Amino acid sequence: MTRTQYFVAASLDGFIADAAGELQWLFQFNDVEGVEAHYKAFLAGVGALAMGAATYEFIVGEKPAVWPYAGIPTWVFTHRELPGFAGADIRFTADDVGAVHEQMVDAAGGKHIWLVGGGNLAAQFARRDLLDEIWLGVIPVVLGAGAPLLPAALPGTLELTAVTRFPRGMVELRYTVPKSR
Repeated sequence: MTRTQYFVAASLDGFIADAAGELQWLFQFNDVEGVEAHYKAFLAGVGALAMGAATYEFIVGEKPAVWPYAGIPTWVFTHRELPGFAGADIRFTADDVGAVHEQMVDAAGGKHIWLVGGGNLAAQFARRDLLDEIWLGVIPVVLGAGAPLLPAALPGTLELTAVTRFPRGMVELRYTVPKSR
């Protein structure tokens, strides 16, 4: 069964980007033992991606030689015109996430949908009862301000289904999100 997963890293105080929209605080942990293999295992189960315009612009702004999610259809939710990325299956949409979700499920082909970011996009999925899991990498950094992890209320209590420890104080908490219906 296809699950819609918010796989994300946040500071200890709940921010996914600092006040300037930067991620340098996070990148210093990229070389932590086990993180890359864990990410690759997660990505192997992904059949479709959703991201907001700011996340897409960040990725394109890094000027990768190839699209980092090659072969995975990607929906970019935006209300403005953005440049494409050669050789990538990018689908720009201004439609509501509820209207696009079924297309994403079909495209995922039995694999999962990854909500790459940001928090506002994940909140839109949550408000429509379309968010199934949160895979939260907790980074031992306190930012004090920035882009919030998930600016939305969720129904009920999340169920903790897994905890993964990494060196240098990192942990991943995996939660199932209860449905409101």
